Amino acid sequence: MATMYYSSDTDPDAIKAKTVAVIGYGSQGHAHALNLQESGCKVIVGLYEGSPSWAKAERDGLTVHTVAQATAAADVIMILLPDQYHREVYERDIKPGLTAGKLLMFAHGFAIHYSQIVPPKDVDVAMVAPKSPGHMVRRIYQEGAGAPSLFAVFQDVTGAAETLTLSYANALGSTRAGVLRTTFAEETETDLFGEQAVLCGGVTALVQTGFETLVEAGYQPELAYFECLHELKLIVDLMYQGGMSYMRYSVSDTAEYGDYTAGPRVIDEHTRATMRQLLADIQDGSFATRWILENQAGRPSFNAMRRNARKHPIEQVGAELRAMMAWLQPGTQPTPATAAPATATVATTTTTANLTQPVTSGER
Repeated sequence: MATMYYSSDTDPDAIKAKTVAVIGYGSQGHAHALNLQESGCKVIVGLYEGSPSWAKAERDGLTVHTVAQATAAADVIMILLPDQYHREVYERDIKPGLTAGKLLMFAHGFAIHYSQIVPPKDVDVAMVAPKSPGHMVRRIYQEGAGAPSLFAVFQDVTGAAETLTLSYANALGSTRAGVLRTTFAEETETDLFGEQAVLCGGVTALVQTGFETLVEAGYQPELAYFECLHELKLIVDLMYQGGMSYMRYSVSDTAEYGDYTAGPRVIDEHTRATMRQLLADIQDGSFATRWILENQAGRPSFNAMRRNARKHPIEQVGAELRAMMAWLQPGTQPTPATAAPATATVATTTTTANLTQPVTSGER
C-alpha cells in the first residue's frame, strides 16, 4: 500500500521561511501563487514583460517581476509554464539566477525526464503535481479542502529538499487530501499515458466514434450527442464518487449487463496492444521527440488537427444543445432562438474561429 503524506507529516513553517517565485500565472500558476500566499508564504510571480497576466496578478494582490528578476530574488522557483516553453524560458531567464542551494520545482516531470532542462548539480530539484486542473486546486483550497498531489525529489543537494517540497504541498492545500510519493519518470510516463490512452485521446475517440456510428445508422444527431457525450458526466461522477462498482450499482441492471458483455468487445486485444505501444513510445522518448519537433516547426500538424476537431459535427450539435441548457451558462437564460429545437445538419461544416493562438510563455 502506498504511503500518503498529510499535513501532520510536514513542517508548515519550512516554506514560509523562503521566498517562492511562481513562474507563470495561468491555470496552475494563479492557483499555486494565491494558495501559497494565503497560507502565509512570501510569493512573487514571474512573467514576461507585457504579459496580459501581469495586471491580473497585481489585482490579485501579488508582487510581479520579470522571470529573471523573480528567479534571482527567490529561494524556491516553481515553473508553471506549458511544457513546450520550459527549455527556452529556463535557458534565457531562469538558469542565470539559479544559484547554489536554491530549489527548482515543477508540477510535471516532462522537462526534466526528457532532458529539456538539465539543472546544475548544486541546486535541489523537486516536483509537486496536483491531480486537478488549476481552477479546481484554487476552488477546493478556498472551500477548506485540498486537491491531492504527487511529489518527487529528483536532486537533493542541501538535504532539505523533501522537507521543503512537502511544506510547499502543505501550503498549496494538497496535504489536506493526501500527497503520494513518486519519481519524475513515473509521474511523466503515467501522466502522458493516462492523457493519451484514457482521459483525453481514448475518451474523445470513443465518444466521437459512438456518435458517428449512431448518426451513420440514421439516428438523430441530437440523440446521439445525448447518449454518447452528455450522459458521460453522470457515469464519470459516479465512478469518481465510489469507483466502478458504485457506478454499476447506481445504473440499471440492463446497463450493468451491457457493461460486462460489450466492454471487452470494444476494448479488445487490439486496443490493449495499441495502449502498450503508446506506453512504449512514451517510455523510450518517441512521443516527447515528436512533440518537441512539432513545436520547433511551429506546430503545423497540431494546429491543423485542432481546427479539424473543432469542425466535427459533434461539436456543432453540442454547441446548439448546450445553448439551451441554462444551467451550463450561469447568469443567462435561453433566448427564444436558442430555445427552439436543435436542427443541426450533420453533413454541414462551418468555419471555426481561429482559436489556435499559442499561449505565450509567461502566461501559464
